[in-house]
Amino acid sequence: MNYEDIKQNRLYDEFAHLWNLISNPQDYALEAAFWKKALRDKLGPGRHEILELGVGGGHNLSHLKNEFRATAVDISDKMLDNSRRLNPEVEHLVGDMRSVRLGRIFRAVIIHDAINYMLTEDDLHAALRTAAEHLDPGGVFVTSPDYTTETFTDGVVRHGSCADENTRLVHIEYEFDPDPDDTTYEYLMIYLIREKGQLRIEHDRHVTGLFREARWLELIEDAGFEVEKYAYDVHDDKRQSYLFVGVKK
Repeated sequence: MNYEDIKQNRLYDEFAHLWNLISNPQDYALEAAFWKKALRDKLGPGRHEILELGVGGGHNLSHLKNEFRATAVDISDKMLDNSRRLNPEVEHLVGDMRSVRLGRIFRAVIIHDAINYMLTEDDLHAALRTAAEHLDPGGVFVTSPDYTTETFTDGVVRHGSCADENTRLVHIEYEFDPDPDDTTYEYLMIYLIREKGQLRIEHDRHVTGLFREARWLELIEDAGFEVEKYAYDVHDDKRQSYLFVGVKK
């Protein structure tokens, strides 16, 4: 099998049912505390309306929904099914963060790690404009890419194993940058899936965005925000080193 022939983003489509094995909602409690603090710092007390773009399985949102009135958007209806089960009280809508327009205004818009799938500056700016379009002046925007160009390390390998009553799963992830001169890096996922006594091996390819920190700040400002960085000490490595917190001008 040639690497280029591996189908992309299978975790969010045919393997979306494996998401809750790979990722546990409780593992997001520490992260969510930082997001909550940033929102409270800017919004103050109250059960404000927030919009999450690219909610995925809804794990980060599961720790915020009790304090904020939330609406969730994702491009994958199968991933939304995971979030619907976890967060049944939240409104869920299918949409692309680059183009969706709900015709509503929120006090805050958040984008967790789905922002990584903006591969070009045009894509990223479109997503940032979507956030701005759903906010009045003074509204808050929060996001955090996994990496900036300065924090990315080529060749990282991660792995894990997990199981439920039906499935045993081993997953291996290899992160690398095949072209340091463009605005993307990639990671290869290998799944060893054991179901009904049968083992199969599947491959999954993800291409994600990689931009300089200064360019992140410039693009957020260009989208209409005053932006600052919040320390985001949630990993042992340099992933998600900062929250970028913007206030709409």
